[in-house]
Order: sequence, then C-alpha cells, then structure tokens
Amino acid sequence: METRIRSGLRILLLIAVCIIVCGYSVSAETQRPKNVQVALRAKWPGTSLLLEAGLDIRYSKLTGYHMHAFMGTNGMRLTLRVPELSFYSGVAESLELLSREWKDLFWEFIDVWLNNESGNTDPYTAKDCLQKICNYGKSLVTGPLASVFELSLTLRSSSPRLVLYQQLAEESLSSFPLSDDLSTSSIDGGVSELNEGKKDKKADSLLVGVNPSSPGGKCCWVDTGGALFFDLPELQLWLRSPHKDGDIFQQPELFEFDHVYFASSIGSPIAILYGALGTDCFKEFHLSLVEAAKEGKVKYVVRPVLPSGCESKSGHCGAIGTKDPLNLGGYGVELALKNMEYKAMDDSEIKKGVTLEDPHIEDLSQEVRGFIFSRILERKPELTSEIMAFRDSLLSSTVSETLNVWELKDLGHQTVQKIVHASDPLQSMQEINQNFPSVVSYLSRMKLNDSIKDEILSNQRMIPPGKSLMALNGALIDIDEIDLFVLLDMVHQELSLADQYTKLKIPSSSVRKLLSTLPPPESNMFRVDFRSEHAHYINNLEVDAKYRQWRSNLNELLMPVFPGQLRYIRKNLFHATYVLDPASICGLETVDMIISLFESALPIRFGVILYSTKLIETLEANGGEFPLSSLENDNHTPIPLRQRESWDAERLSISQQCKQIADGVRRGRCTFAAPCGGGICRNNILEKDQSFREPSQASSLFIFKLGLAKLECSLLMNGLVHDYNEDSLMTAMNDELPRIQEQVYYGQINSRTDVLDKFLSESGIQRYNPQIVGDKAKAKFVSLTASFLGDESLLNNIEYLHSAGTIDDLKPVTHLLAVDVKSRKGVKLLHEGIRYLMAGSANARVGFVFNSDVDPDSNSLTFMKVFEIATSSYSHKKKVLNFLDQLCSFYGNEFRLGSSQDAQSTQALLNKISDLADANGIQSKGFMSALSEFTVAKLTSHLKKVGQFLYGQVGLENGINAVITNGRVVRVPDDVTFLSQDLHLLESVEFKQRIKHIADIIEEFLFLLNASCSKFLSDVIMSVASSLSTRDRSSEGARFEMLSAEYSAVVIGGQNATIHIDAVIDPLSSSGQKISSLLRILWKCSQPSMRLVFNPMSSLVDIPLKNYYRFVTPTMDDFSNTDITVHGPKAFFANMPLSKTLTMNLDVPESWLVEPVIAIHDLDNILLENLGDTRTLQAVFELEALVLTGHCSEKDHEPPRGLQMILGTKKNPHLVDTLVMANLGYWQMKVSPGVWYLQLAPGRSSDLYIMQDGLDMRSTKRITIDRLRGKPVHLGVVKKKGKEHEKLLIPSDDDDSSRKQVGFLLFGDQDSWNSNILRWASSLIGGNVQSKKSGSTKVDVIPHMAQEYGFEYELVTYKWPSWLHKQKEKQRIIWAYKILFLDVIFPLSLEKVIFVDADQIVRADMGELYDMNLKGRPLAYTPALYVVDLVKFRETAAGDNLRVFYETLSKDPNSLSNLDQASANSHTFQHVPICQTMPSTRYQSFRFHKNGCGVSLGAGAKRIVAEWPDLDLEARHFTSKILGEGVSPVEKVVSPIEKIVSPPAQPQEPEEDLESRAEL
Repeated sequence: METRIRSGLRILLLIAVCIIVCGYSVSAETQRPKNVQVALRAKWPGTSLLLEAGLDIRYSKLTGYHMHAFMGTNGMRLTLRVPELSFYSGVAESLELLSREWKDLFWEFIDVWLNNESGNTDPYTAKDCLQKICNYGKSLVTGPLASVFELSLTLRSSSPRLVLYQQLAEESLSSFPLSDDLSTSSIDGGVSELNEGKKDKKADSLLVGVNPSSPGGKCCWVDTGGALFFDLPELQLWLRSPHKDGDIFQQPELFEFDHVYFASSIGSPIAILYGALGTDCFKEFHLSLVEAAKEGKVKYVVRPVLPSGCESKSGHCGAIGTKDPLNLGGYGVELALKNMEYKAMDDSEIKKGVTLEDPHIEDLSQEVRGFIFSRILERKPELTSEIMAFRDSLLSSTVSETLNVWELKDLGHQTVQKIVHASDPLQSMQEINQNFPSVVSYLSRMKLNDSIKDEILSNQRMIPPGKSLMALNGALIDIDEIDLFVLLDMVHQELSLADQYTKLKIPSSSVRKLLSTLPPPESNMFRVDFRSEHAHYINNLEVDAKYRQWRSNLNELLMPVFPGQLRYIRKNLFHATYVLDPASICGLETVDMIISLFESALPIRFGVILYSTKLIETLEANGGEFPLSSLENDNHTPIPLRQRESWDAERLSISQQCKQIADGVRRGRCTFAAPCGGGICRNNILEKDQSFREPSQASSLFIFKLGLAKLECSLLMNGLVHDYNEDSLMTAMNDELPRIQEQVYYGQINSRTDVLDKFLSESGIQRYNPQIVGDKAKAKFVSLTASFLGDESLLNNIEYLHSAGTIDDLKPVTHLLAVDVKSRKGVKLLHEGIRYLMAGSANARVGFVFNSDVDPDSNSLTFMKVFEIATSSYSHKKKVLNFLDQLCSFYGNEFRLGSSQDAQSTQALLNKISDLADANGIQSKGFMSALSEFTVAKLTSHLKKVGQFLYGQVGLENGINAVITNGRVVRVPDDVTFLSQDLHLLESVEFKQRIKHIADIIEEFLFLLNASCSKFLSDVIMSVASSLSTRDRSSEGARFEMLSAEYSAVVIGGQNATIHIDAVIDPLSSSGQKISSLLRILWKCSQPSMRLVFNPMSSLVDIPLKNYYRFVTPTMDDFSNTDITVHGPKAFFANMPLSKTLTMNLDVPESWLVEPVIAIHDLDNILLENLGDTRTLQAVFELEALVLTGHCSEKDHEPPRGLQMILGTKKNPHLVDTLVMANLGYWQMKVSPGVWYLQLAPGRSSDLYIMQDGLDMRSTKRITIDRLRGKPVHLGVVKKKGKEHEKLLIPSDDDDSSRKQVGFLLFGDQDSWNSNILRWASSLIGGNVQSKKSGSTKVDVIPHMAQEYGFEYELVTYKWPSWLHKQKEKQRIIWAYKILFLDVIFPLSLEKVIFVDADQIVRADMGELYDMNLKGRPLAYTPALYVVDLVKFRETAAGDNLRVFYETLSKDPNSLSNLDQASANSHTFQHVPICQTMPSTRYQSFRFHKNGCGVSLGAGAKRIVAEWPDLDLEARHFTSKILGEGVSPVEKVVSPIEKIVSPPAQPQEPEEDLESRAEL
C-alpha cells in the first residue's frame, strides 16, 4: 500500500513539474534571460608567446591553473583586450618569462628550442604550441615553480617587455641611414594590415613601442654602435677585429633588463642582436655571436624582436599571439544594480549589438532553487526548451534588492555558516559573493548555528567588524591595491626562495621559518654617539637660573596644545649639538643662529663640537693619522677652537663668549676681500701660539672618526643627524617629540632620566656614514644564492680571513671587498679590511676579490698573487694579518700603483715579501715557491671569473671599489675615505637588522651537521640573508593566531606548504569579492596552506552587495585547438535579470587606465529587456595607458607642491607633463611600455630644483615600463645652491584677459565658434555618443567631427588616487572630477578651460565668457557652467586646498550632496560668480540652462528645447554616415518653449518667473 502511495506521489510530482514547465514555455521566446560578455585588450598589438616565455621563465610556476571567468547562472560576458600588442608571438613571451627566474635560463631555453624545434614542419595549433612551450619551460624549473609558469604565460605578463624591445629596435634602425634597397623593400608589402588600418586614426604619442617594419625583408640585425649588420658575412668580417671601432663610435647603451650572454667578456665591444627565436637568421647570428663571446671578442646581447612582416618566417610556433589582439586577464568586472536616483537614460532606439563570438555554455550542474537541471535534462531530453525556460524564469525571479529588517539581522553570520560547511569553501565563497543578489533570499532563510555567531562576536572584540586583512608568509598585503600580477610576483618570489633553500640542504621546517621573517622597517633612526669631552654645551635647562621659572613636570608633555606650540619644561629633553668649523661660512651662520635661538629661550639645550677643515684634510691624506711634520708645525687651529677651553669655567657668560666667537670670525673674514674656497681664509685668523695644538687636533680627529666632517656643518638632535638650518632644527624637534612622549607615557623616561644617555646607550653608533645609515643611503641588495649554487661557483672557492683565534667559529657576517689594486683607493680599502680584522671581530669574516685588469708585467700582478696565496694557504697562521698589513703599507707607500715593473723594483718587492714572511712566522721558502708556481694564465682566468661575477650578479663595472656585506652593496667612490670603522658600522647595522634572526634559525639545525661545518653554515647565512633582502614585501605583520578559528574559519592545506595565507575576510564586501577569486586562483596553482577567519558585519541595515562580480583569468581553452588563433580571456555573466537597470564597472589594477572601445549600449544604464533578439550584450574595453605614479619629496621640507615635470623619450622629451600635489607629494602620468625619461619642466621648476638620487644629483631620471603592474616612483629633489630661499609658486601679474588661447577649440572667427560648439556638442549627446567612461562611439566619431566642424581636441582623464577617498556612485564621481583635479588633468600648456555640462543648453556667446576678466581669481562659475583660469589655479595651489577640504568632508555620505557645488561653495575659496561679472542682460542668456537630471535625452529633450529636433537630426545623420548605419525616423514634437517665448496677453511677470516656469 505504501509503495503504491509513493509511486502515486512521484507521478503527481512529475505531472506538476511538466505543467509548470509547459506554462513557462509560453513566454520562453519573449522572456529569455540575457547574458553579458566583456573583454579587455591592450592598446599595443599582440606579441609572440614564445618570446614572452623566455623573458619570464620564472613564471613557470603558474601551471595547472584552469579557471573560467564564466560563473553564475544568468549570463554576461566581458572581454578586455590590449589592441596594439599583437606583433609578438608566444615564443617571445616564453623567453622573457624564463629569464626572470634565472638569467641563464634565457639562454638554456634558446638552446633547447633550437635543438628540438629547428626545422620542425609538423602542423600545429595555438593550443599545441602553448603546451609545447610550457613543457620546455617547465623542464628548466622545478616543483611548484613549474605550475606558476603556465598561468603567467597565459596571462601574457611579459608582453610589455617585448613592446619595450620594439622601441629600442626602432631607435636602433633610426640611428643609421638605411640603404635604398633596405628602406624601400619589405616582406609582404611592408607594414602589416594593422598599421595600415591606423593611418586614419589620430596618432597615439604615448605608444612609443611601435613594432618596426622589416627593413628590406631582413628579420634580424646586429647593432654594434658603429654599424648595423643585416647579413652574416658582414658580421663575421667585423668579428675578426671588433676592437678597432671601439674608440671611434660610442658603444650601445645597455639596460638592467638586457640579456647578456653569460660567457661574455666585460670590456669587449657590445654586439646587440635584434631578432626572434624561430627565424633562420636568428639561429645563424646567435651561433656566430656565441662563439665570438666565448673567445672574448664581444659582449653578446639579445633583444627579442619580431619585426612586422616577418611572422611567416618565424618558424614553428614563433608567430603564435602576433595576429590577434592581446586580450588581458587579471581584472574584475561588476554589474551593479543601479540606484535610480539619477534617472537620465537615453530613450532613443537602441542599436543592434555587434557579435564578437558565441557565448560560453552555461553550467547546468549548479543547483537552482532545489533543481539540478543537468539531471532533469538527462531524463527528459525531449523537453529541453521548456525546461530551460523554466530554469531561466527561476533565475530571474531570485534577484532581491530588499529584505525585511529581521531577515538582514544575521545575514553575515548565515553566509559564513554556508561557506565553512561547504565541501569546497573557496568555491562556495566565490559563488555567494559574486552572485549575491540571486542567493540572498536563500541565505536569509538558513537556520543559524549560535556557535558561529558567538565566535564571530568574540573575535570582533579584537578586530573591527567588516575589517579585512591578509598576509602572505607573515607579511601584510594591502587588500585595496593587491591584484593578480602583484600576488603572483609575491608567490613566485617565495616559491623560488624555497626552492633555493632546499638545494642548500635547509630542512623544510626551517625554510618555512625563514620565509616568515619580516624585513626590518625602513628607518633612519641611527643616533651618533658623540658623548665625549669634545662636546661643549652653552646652556643647561635643568641648572641655569634662566629657566627656573619653568615647570619640571614631564606629564606636561602629554597635555594637548595648539599645533606648533612649544612645551617649556625644565628638563634637557632636546639636545641640539652642532658640528661645525667656525672658520667656514656655514660655521659662522650656525653660530649666529645658535646665539639667536639661545636668546629666544627655546626649550633646547645647545652644544657645539668644533673641528678644523684643514686638519681633516690632513687626516684624509694620511690614512686617519697626523704625520709627524703636522704635529711639529701646526698653524691650523682657529681662534674660536682655542677659546672653547674656557667655556666650562665660566658658564654664566656663555652667550657673550658665543658673540665673541662670531665677532672674531667676522673680523677675520673682513680682513680679506672674499672667502677662499667657500670658507674663510684662515691665515689671518690663526694664532702662532701652539698651546691649543693638541686639543684642536684631538677634536678634529674625533669628528673624523665619527664621519661627520664631510657634512661641513650638521645638527645632532639627540644624536640624529640633520641639516644645520633653523627649519631642520624645528623639524627634528617635532619628529623627536612623539618618541619622548611615548616613553614618558610608559614610564621609561622620568625626572631622573638622562635622556641623551638613554637614547645613545640604546641605539647609538660609533660612526656615521651617509652611504650606510644616512637618510640618503638607498641600500642596494643582490642575491648571492644563484652564484653560490652554480657549477664551479666563485663564492665556493673564495677563502676568507678571520680575526685571530676565530677561524673555526661560525661567522654570520661576510664582507666581500671588491678591490681595484691599481688605484690608491683600492689598496687603501684593502688595507682597511685587514685592519678591521686586526681590531677584532667575532661575528665577521672578510673575503677579497680583485676587480682589476692588470698588465702581466706590472707589480700589481705580483701583489695579487701574494694575497691569493696568503688567504688560500696561510689564513690559519696567527700572524698572517700582520704580514698582509705590513705588505699593504709597503706596497702603497713604495710603489707607483699599476706601473710596469723593472727587474730592480720586482726584486725589491720579492725581497720585501720574503722578509715580511719570515718576520711573521711564514716560511719564506715555501711561500716564494708557491708564488713562482702561480702562473699568470691561472690568475688571469680567475680575474675573468671575478669580473663576470661582479658585473653579472652584483652590477659592478671593472675598476670599481665596493664592499658587499651579506648581499648589501656599498660602493666606495674615489672621493670617499672608507675606514675600518665603516666595516664595523656595516657589521653592527646589518647584523642587528637583517642577519641575527636568520643566523638563529640556521643554527637550529647545526646538530644535524658535522662539527666542522662553520664555513658551510656561514656561506648559507650569507646566501639566505642576501636573497631575503631582495624581497619586495611589507615589514608589517599581524597576530592572526589571536583570533579563534574553530567555528567561523576555514583551515586548509598542509603544515609543510611553502606558502601560507592568513586572512580576515568579510565575505559580503567588495574586497571579499576580489579576495575570494585570488585565493581560489592561488589554491589551484600552488596549493598553499590557508587560515581564513571570517569577519562579517554583525548588524546590517541594507543588503551589503548589490552587484554581480566576475574575476577574469585565462585558461588553456583561450587558445584554439583548430588553428593558431588566441582568443583571450573574457568575463561572462549568464542569465542576468531583465528588468533591473545595471551599471558596468571594471575592477582593474591600480596602474591600468581603461576605456570602452566597443559598447553600442549605454554601459551605465544596462536594461537587458531592451536587447530584443540579441541574447548577449557584448562590450570590449581597451587598456588605454598605464599610470605612472610617484611621490616627490624635499628633505626637511614639505613636498614641493606645484613642481612641474615632463616625461618623454630621447627623441621626444616632452610627451606628458604634470605637477606635484601638496598631498603626499603625489603625481601621476600616462605611459605605455617603453624606456622613458623624467625631467623637471623648463622654467621655475628646473631653475630652482634638481633631482636627487641618493648622493647623486641628476637632471633626468630613467624609468622603465616593462610590466603590467605598477610600482610608485620615489623622486627626491633639492634646491640648487643660492636658490634655497626662493619660492616655487609666485602669482603672476598677467591679466587673464590677455591670454587668448581657447582650450580645446581653436576657431579663427570668434562670432562663429559658439554655434559650432553647439553643433558638435549636440552631436555628442543626440548622436548617442557616450562619455569617455561609458561609451566608445565617440572615439571613432570625434576625428570626423573635428574635421567637419573645424576644431581641435584632446581626450583627457586622470586616475583617481588611491589615497583620496573615492566615491562609489558614478554620478558623484563625475561631480568630483569636475573640481578636484583641475590643476593636473589638463596639459600644463593649457591656460583656460570652460566647463559646460553635457545636459545644459547655453544661449549665449561662450567666447565672451572665455574673455571675461576674472579679476585675479581662479574660477568664475555657476554649478553647471564655469570658466577656470588654470594658470592662476595652479599658482595659488587651489587644487591642493580643495582636495584637503574634500577629504575632510567626503567620508560622510551626507556631507556633500553635490560635490562640485559643495566643494567650491562651502570652502573659503576665491571664485567669481558669473552673475556678478556679466552684464545683467547678457547673464540672462547664460542663466538659461536646463538640467536634464529628470529628463531623458530623447522625446523629453524635444519637448523642452526648441532647437533640439534639428540638432538631434543633424547629429544622427552625421553619426550614421560615419558608422555606415541607417537613420531612424524622428518624431516631430512641438516644444513648449515656443509657447513661453510668445505667450498670450497676460499681466507682465518678471523674467525670473518665466525661466522657472520653462524649467518646470
């Protein structure tokens, strides 16, 4: 009976389903859900996939990732393409990828490809070639690195590097006049079809990397600087004697990204091969140049380029990727349910969409309202159309915009419960937050587990609700700015290091600890310990009667005061000690300043340390010691330096003594007509009395050892080094105050604490070297791991010297001294290294490498032989350091360095070596025997390896002296004295900041090795410390383990995973949408361990996500398996709601600037039910440019706001310009892949300032753009000498009416240009041409309009800075753009601009508005119509003031209802209302404007504006003619304006009322 009942129920249920299905089939044709597809392409043509792989082989780590952008149920598809990248094949991209892993892999990949694929004629497809390239690439890397390579390759991340090579190739060809046969003939008719198609388009000056055409049918050439060789016989002829042109022609410039053949000789002539792997000519040239490089004839460099027209000659797979637009991945797309508060929509006829390609197949296995339609279709295939209609209806009906308050209460907690209980939590999180409007109803009905809610609330006691954090191996990641390219770089870096450490035999547990170490924070908090008898103070706040009335309570420091107000406390908290030569100009100025500040009773203790510049010069010339002659005959002690002995005896008259010092120096200066050498001529102010010789020499020696003499005059604020001027003093005091306040608050400083002793005891250093610890010390690090692991590694063969008695101890610090023994500075550095060890160091060892090309007949060769033998065979001897110290002294004093030897001098040197050996316990007979057996050939071979290592791995040219400390490279310029104390400073700083914690981890597995492994462990520490220092990661971490993770968290992955992710995520947030996609990608490509703690908002008042989201990533399916087509990734939204108005936004990396190029429909107002028969709305965006951003700073000053900069190439130095904002010194420019040069703009900017890079001053800064990810440029500037007190921004007295340049519109007849504006501007509106952010037709139409109506144009945009609070609603974004970026969005050459809202009608002469006298104000405006004097706007820094005001108010959503009005009206801002400057009769015309916020652009506009029908019809005809489309009929509508203009007789009303009625 029960069985029959069950069977009956099943039959009834099936009948019910069929009835429902049949019912929905009626409306299937009219209510079928629609899809959206989006693509994003690059602006440059496609590039060779093969060449990309070689350039970034390191990315071979990304394999195995297959993920479609197709997600969800209702479909949309989005494509993003880079249209002008198509000329490079996958082979090129493969080469670039591989080279980023190890430089040698680039050459290995070339050899592998030539050996296996040369001559291959098998048929192939794009997917076949991709798989083949991936297989070859992955064979060169190991482990997880191989999986990353494939994903990186499909992302086309190395394509920009190939575009950069195109620029260099074009410059190479243009630098030499080509013969007629080369310049006129080319393959396949010359330029490609793509270039032909661009003739009618406006040239894009930013695209500097244009692929050159094949010159004369040649696909490869070699550039030697003196000639271009297109044929192999010509090159081989030149290779017979390549050095003969070395002095005649300038060598080609090489860059850090160039591929230099590893066996090349450093000083050989440069030969650059431009060509593509796969072509026959490349193979011929490559083999010939490799042989020449091995023979030492040339330095061989390859720049992969496949010239246009050579695709057919590129061989097997060489052209894959060159024929198709470069579609990109790694970005997000959202379709937001639009807030219809602003309801402007075009109700004109929607044009038919263009078909890009068929949409993706929908995934029917996903559950929809309890139904799994894949199973239903298997059972009832004959009802396919009806079942799909039923499914579509269910999907459309699930969209929810609102819920009841009680349904929202626990929505975040319910979402977490759904995720943590899923079998695949990452997929579940992604599906929920990317399709939230469709699943919110289902989630709100889930029964909540109280344990989940309780744990979330408990965690939120330690972290704010909704806060998201993420860390990779312990280092925090900026969630707002993270993108797929940055994340893959970080993952690759970690995997690569783990692979290296495994090869070093480090256990996996220790590897995990090493990767989790955080780099030290960037800090210049190094205090110079100057405590000595040479420091003399002129006041004491704690003792002097002058300060007795001040309070002594330190808690006063914690009380609030007005900004800039000083705290007068009777305590020596701030010690301002000046180091100066009182006989110099800066010394005199400093003394005067000290007197003034002392008399002003500032709460600062002032002190001085005096020295003599002449004595310092004597010390530098004599190796840090005073020669005997100087001690016997000293006339270098200034009067003030002698007077300082009496200061301590008479403290009450100290200010008078300071005045006497200044007066004495002034009198001395006045006896001369002019200063000598920038200082005071000292002969007239020096006493003959010798009584103060010793103290003056001692004081100067003290300053010399401290390293402060090179700064001339300097300030030590509690030991911190600053400039000596008054501004620096106040800045230093304000910077020091928070540190003191913190320690007072925690009780670490009290009334009995000596603040100076405390600070200097805790963090004081004994020497200051600006190259090591100064604020200009830009530390450079290189990884030594590759050199250490390589075959026949140089580092493995280096023998080190140690301090006496420590040779068997572990040495965590390793100094490598690169020395040029032909220079006196080189020998001096060598000698200081020996003295450093003689002074004693328990933690360091020293190795010596000779960076010299030595004549076989010079004494330097003998000297190097002695050093090599002593370090390799006698380093264990007790007195070997004494032997080498005496040898350096003898060699440096007795021999002219680098001179050719004669028999007499050689024998004298050998005799001295023998004597010194015997004197220091070294058997001279054995030593001299070893010296004779050390052949010149052996030493020369060794020096060649040293040169290749220093140049290739460290970046040091021949003859450069440098110190390499665990990977940190410190160059020693010729004008700098580097002492043994500097090596002690390096050891102390590096050990404390970078090495100690690494050594502790390495020592943990010491017991696993033999006791005699100290050298190996020292090598490992050196290798690990150097490689970890090259990581680009945050120094900030977080204690994620404090958060509970039992119920509301997801923990996946193994304990031994190389990558570990800690994250706190709000899954119902915009950041959660992106993070969920990135985590799923990361999981598929590298299998990391993850600990994800969910942190949703606990009390919601509205639906948190009102959008659909897709993250676009490439797959193998993007490469055709039938031909060589590369489709590229696309975003696809399936079955989107029909009746909801959607707005499309792209979530792209911060450095991308994109715009739509194919978008027939209004992407701000997508209403899918209006698509008609079209099933899929399709849009294509273009990566218009990359955004170069940076921060400009001036030491001890505010950012130089208003500083103007220009950017360009060598050929065109001014392509882009901008100015520096006061806000963080921020600036940005649009660029494309290539080599760019940044300069200060001519005028006041370049007159007052010069760029500063570390210690170097330069007029230009080279910037390389070769990646799709951005990296901020930090630019330092300083004022030129003599310009320190001049202001950059000086308001001009020019009358603005005298500037007649008319922005974008240059018309000869001023009476006619107003009507022309009306016509072409109306075309932008009536012709359905969207704005720059929402449409694409204008890009094609505007050039034709410019020609037809006679105007010039330029499209401008500005990327919203990440530090400025961003609006979310698009209308508010538009309002903000109208006011916030006026000073930077336009070219600097533009002087005035008129803003007219696109929905305004102005019946007046706009030329009159342009010429209006603004009376020195930057603005004259009404909210919808205003003129801006850009010159005055920039001179008064109005933009900076507005941005500060906006940032203050904009975070409150109710503070600025209309940003462009509120910002200027509410802020105290000098502007001129147009109504007050125009005559009343003329202003009435200007005031007649109609805001279209509530009116559509179609019939509504026709009813309101009398001129609209004719203008609209003209615009439609013009646009249709350009686009080749028909013109739809336009209904004639009579405008009520006509009735208002001629009303029936009635009582007279004010004109104001008529206008109001017209607007109604």
